[in-house]
Amino acid sequence: MKFEPTSVMKKAAIFLALFVGMASAQGTASPVGFPRDTSYTSYSAAVKIYKKFKNVELVTPSLPEGVVEKKNIVYTTYGSRKMYLDVFMPMRKGDARHPGVLIIHGGGWISGERSMLVPMAEQLATYGYVTVTAQYRLQPEAPFPAGVYDLKAAIRWMRANGAEFGIDTSRIAVYGCSAGGELAAFLGTTGGTKKFEGKGGYLGHSTRVQAVVDVDGLLDFMNINSTKYDNNPKKPSAAHRWFGGSYKDIPQVWKEASPITYVSKSTPPIIFINSSMKHYHAGRDEMITKLKHLGISYEVRTLPGTPHTFWLFHPWFEKTLSYTVKFLDKVFNRNSSKKM
Repeated sequence: MKFEPTSVMKKAAIFLALFVGMASAQGTASPVGFPRDTSYTSYSAAVKIYKKFKNVELVTPSLPEGVVEKKNIVYTTYGSRKMYLDVFMPMRKGDARHPGVLIIHGGGWISGERSMLVPMAEQLATYGYVTVTAQYRLQPEAPFPAGVYDLKAAIRWMRANGAEFGIDTSRIAVYGCSAGGELAAFLGTTGGTKKFEGKGGYLGHSTRVQAVVDVDGLLDFMNINSTKYDNNPKKPSAAHRWFGGSYKDIPQVWKEASPITYVSKSTPPIIFINSSMKHYHAGRDEMITKLKHLGISYEVRTLPGTPHTFWLFHPWFEKTLSYTVKFLDKVFNRNSSKKM
């Protein structure tokens, strides 16, 4: 399908993105009394993209027939801070179980909202996956590795509540975009690593995942394509802000936060879905070398001529969805070529 939105349609789409974002914020529990950066939204991404790309259209949420949603579920707490997630699942037939997918939004570890990836969560659910969009702590509220602790707690929540939500707890994947892609890869390479487990509840359950979908997420913060953006002391990079210091000052933290550092024989299969912007490929080829050596399966899908945040827009959304479903079906030995 070819999308050719007119300037009027684009303005309408931007307005809709703003409206949906506001409605989502009202309908989705968000932290109150905690620092929050709201600079990255579907609206801001649309404004930027439409300046250069003429034939794209923002994807907006629309709950498909046969998909059930459960929103604003508290999955862990830290004192008065409640952490929320939303679940999208195929309408259940008896005691059927489906693979689970934890979906992680981007925003440079400082901004973004789980509602931005609801369209992907909805669509994956039509292919027989139980999807979970989870909130996680961002800078300036909490630096690395607080967000990692949260997301691992979300994985444990999925396993602890598998029976209620129809999740096959032996088949859980993580899907993330941009900063969320980096976090997805980090979760995939550090499953069961005590240092990064945190204390977010359900500690008796495993945080190991069986597949990773990394959409334009960095793999190596020490790579020149990452560190070169941290040379201006007046404009620290997103990583600098998340880690609380520059690569020059705290290189050990930048290394510790890099998914490539932890690649091992326990790393699950991974797919890299990339834009044409090489900055967001940092560490990918080096990680692939490690995966090859260990005999771990991987796939690479690069969408030519695409900007970062491509996954939020038609027609790239469809490509991203297709690559994801085919990969997960292969890893989990399923056939969901037709929607349920």
